[in-house]
This record gives sequence, C-alpha cells and structure tokens, in this order.
Amino acid sequence: MISTSQFIYNLKLMVVLLAFMSACSTSTNKNPVQMNDINLKGTYGYDVAFLSEEKIKTIELKDNNSEARILLVPAWQGRVMTSTVGGENGASFGWINYRFIEEGKVSSQFNPFGGEERLWLGPEGGPFSIYFREGTEQVFENWIVPKAIDTEPFDVVNQSSGKVSFTKNFSLVNASGTKMEIGIERNVKLLNSDESEIALGIPIDKSLSFVAYESENILINKGQSAWSEKTGALSVWMLAMFNPSPKGVVFIPFRKGSEAEAGKIVNDDYFGKVPSDRLVVKDGILFFRTDGKHRSKIGITPQRALPFCGSYDPEKMVLTLLWYSAPEKPTKYVNSKWGTQDDPFSGDAVNSYNDGPVDDGSIMGPFYEIESSSPAAMLPPGGKVTHKQRIFHITGSEEKLSLISEKLFNQKLADVGKVF
Repeated sequence: MISTSQFIYNLKLMVVLLAFMSACSTSTNKNPVQMNDINLKGTYGYDVAFLSEEKIKTIELKDNNSEARILLVPAWQGRVMTSTVGGENGASFGWINYRFIEEGKVSSQFNPFGGEERLWLGPEGGPFSIYFREGTEQVFENWIVPKAIDTEPFDVVNQSSGKVSFTKNFSLVNASGTKMEIGIERNVKLLNSDESEIALGIPIDKSLSFVAYESENILINKGQSAWSEKTGALSVWMLAMFNPSPKGVVFIPFRKGSEAEAGKIVNDDYFGKVPSDRLVVKDGILFFRTDGKHRSKIGITPQRALPFCGSYDPEKMVLTLLWYSAPEKPTKYVNSKWGTQDDPFSGDAVNSYNDGPVDDGSIMGPFYEIESSSPAAMLPPGGKVTHKQRIFHITGSEEKLSLISEKLFNQKLADVGKVF
C-alpha cells in the first residue's frame, strides 16, 4: 500500500505528464518532447515541465546554433537549476529536489531546492558567521541560512536570449554583531562554441556535444564601514549540485610541494575522515568518488588550489569541467568551520561534497557538489570583489573527451574511470 504523500506525488506527476502530452500534440516545435522522454526523470524537458507545473517562473538561455540550454529561477537568487546539451530531449545535468519543491513548504532554516549553480556567501561558521546569531552555539539547531540567499528573489535587470543579469541589496548581522550592508550583482551568460574554445584554450571536437556558461558574481560593501579581519569579511561561495552516478569521479589538480612549503594537500575530515577507497591522491590530482552513497567532503587550500577541476561519469560518458577565478598569489579565504576557530581566515578555495545517508538513514539527495569561493572580501565602503565561474558539460565518445582531459589535466579518462 502506498502512503498518502506518495499517492499525491503520483497524482501530481500524472498531471504534469498529461499537460505535456496535450502541449506536444499541438506544438510546432521541431524537437517536441515525447512521452517516453518526459516519463523519465533526468531529461531537461521533464524538469522544465516540473517547474512549470509547480508555478515556478524560469528563464531559459538558448544557443542559436546548438541544442545547448540552461534554466534559471529568479526567485531562487538567479540560480541555474539545470542545463543540457540536447534540448528538451537531452539529459538534465543539475540536481533538483523534486520532493521538497512539491511539498510547497517554506522552512525558516533552509530550503534545499537544489540547482546546479547557486550563489551563497561565506563564512558559514566561526566568529564572523552569517548563519548563526551572536551568542548562539554553532550547532545544527541554531544554523539558519539568510533569507536573502535562500528564499528571497533577485531582481532581473537585463535579459536576452543568451544572457541575464540580476541584482540584490540586503543587510546581515554576523556572529560578532557586525551589521553588513551588502550588494550583489550576478550576470549569467551562455557561451557559444567560439567562446567556449577560447575559455578552455583548446578546440572542441565537432563530434562532441556541449553546454557551457559563465557566471560573474559581484559582492559589494554598501555600508559606511570597512570589512576587515577585526569586524569580519564575506566571500562569494558558489555551489554546483549535479546528479551522481555509480562510477562518478571528481578530479581536482593541486600544486605540488612538501607540506612544509605548501601545507596539507587535502582537508578530508569535514564529516569524519574520507575512507581510502573514496579518496585517492596521485600525480598531483585528487580523485574523489561521487556516487551519492557516502556523506563526505574534501577541501583544497588556496596554497594548493588550481583554477580548474572537473568530474567524469564513465557510464554516461559526460565530462564536466569547472573553472573559477583565483588570485595569482594565495591570499586569505574565510573559514567556514563551525564553532571555535584558530584562524577565521584560513579557509578552502575549492571543495567537493558527496551526498549520502546520515545517521538515521535519511538522505537529502543523492547528489554531489563542486564548490568554489572567492578570497575574503576585505572591502572599504563601496568596494567590490568579483568571482567568476564557468561550467562545461561535454558528452560524446570517451576517446574524444579524453583529448580534452589530457590537454587540460594530463589525464586519460579511461584511467579516471578505473581509479576506484
């Protein structure tokens, strides 16, 4: 016997499918979604239909010369919910929390809608946290995501077929009692073939399909006081949530050197030390299993971090690349560790998270994340810091995809798929 919630879920799903079947019967679109496509969670067309059925307004950016598309939600801080290389019938790359969205409830603590690229702000923990109130113990019960980066919409200020711009102004008080007046400008642009090849610095074989986009995220001190190591500073924190796969692997290159010179290679104890069968360090690259079956997280310090990383799904033959802007020389990053900290400005530059069951067996996803951060924004009044991020999803034969990974990482994809 199915539960009431499961019955309602099935009923809603049937409404989505029937609505789309009706729409497709009269559509003149040359690539209409077929019923056998939208029955499958995982297609881009299904996600477009789902968000539409839930009355969530979206903005779609399209490439004029391919089937590359990305889907954004202004109400959720202009986040990219998902993307595809294949139009409505293509695979959907972003993780979406269908169950939570369908419930339609608004949490006062955190609303995990999902999305393959969302903007947050750091630090999460420590004396300058913006997720804990002053004087409260930094434990989960007291953790609250600021509404401005959770449930409040960003304003659309400019929009075209390939680009959209958002803005938001708000105030926050950190855990030390410092009030911060904040401005955000977010510009998201779909990259065409020429722009993508320039961004990668290499040609993309014509037999491959890809979608690529860049987000420019500008953090502004709108107040009258400087942000500093004494009062606290913020950072741009970008979180990219993707669908896991049984043999999925995130790979993160790092600067070589002794620990005496460059410090620890990887922070691997966020949720307990990552087992050796899930994290491998070899030849200047970290390999991290992202199968959605074991909750774990790793981080790379600015002394070790390089601006390129990626992931590979050998079953679906999808290569995902993530580039983020980074200063030429290592600098201070906010520390998001909860509770007491030895140094509030000794945080990571890039992270990866693999979802999995918590102690009671429940799980939010599963999904996996790649996260990038800007340096700590020590800004005078009116000052700003810009953090850019580019995401590429490329599909095709492993042989052709491997030409890209070999040029960028000196790494054959056949070897990546055999690490674990």
